[in-house]
Amino acid sequence: MAGLDFGSFEDSFKLGTLKAYLAEFISTLLFVFAGVGSAIAFGKLTENAALDASGLVAIAICHGFALFVAVSIAANHSGGHVNPAVTFGLVVGGKVTIITGVFYWIAQLLGSTIACFLLKFVTGGLAIPIHSVAAGVGSTQGVVMEIIITFALVYTVYATAVDSNNGTLGTIAPLAIGLIVGANILAAGPFSGGSMNPARSFGPALAAGDFSGHWVYWVGPLVGGGLAGVIYSNAFITETKPEPTESERVPLISSA
Repeated sequence: MAGLDFGSFEDSFKLGTLKAYLAEFISTLLFVFAGVGSAIAFGKLTENAALDASGLVAIAICHGFALFVAVSIAANHSGGHVNPAVTFGLVVGGKVTIITGVFYWIAQLLGSTIACFLLKFVTGGLAIPIHSVAAGVGSTQGVVMEIIITFALVYTVYATAVDSNNGTLGTIAPLAIGLIVGANILAAGPFSGGSMNPARSFGPALAAGDFSGHWVYWVGPLVGGGLAGVIYSNAFITETKPEPTESERVPLISSA
């Protein structure tokens, strides 16, 4: 059974882990800048963007591509989580310590926030779109949708990037992670917004000064990510090798 590992401040402030925090900050900034930027750009080019189905496709593709790159460039340093829900799923699965997970969250939220304020500046003050459930969809339905799609994301992370028994499958982990995010946005975007990522929702909400319904994008993704971490780590990972130290462990985890 996988268990929580609180970790130590000494391990969480080694040079390798400090580099990991920086990698998470940069990758999350680049991912959110591209993702939110695609939504702003489509809104600027389309008179009624909310009702244009091509916008959903364009935004889903942009998020998938951007996440593929963000995971790839951070994988060797931080594992390329780029998402507090992924980090949480790895913490509950015993793959990342609690202390290091907290610092990952800080780096991810900071990266997302700066990305959104930069977008606000470079677009001449255009509105930053935030995640919200669609008309006719209640908060409960939104939470359930976010649980399901985040479960799919974090389960994919475990199956392709974390599980040491996946062989050469790990080489396509960033692509698989980007594809599942793009697919989930296509499926859930018109209903819950298709966040799967508290950081992706937090930066825009802060930049826009609008946190209405924001709790949906923490509760849903964290529950979904946590469930995926618990289920996969206990049902499919049966390693009996000694647990690596934090500095050994971080570079080996590649996720979204």
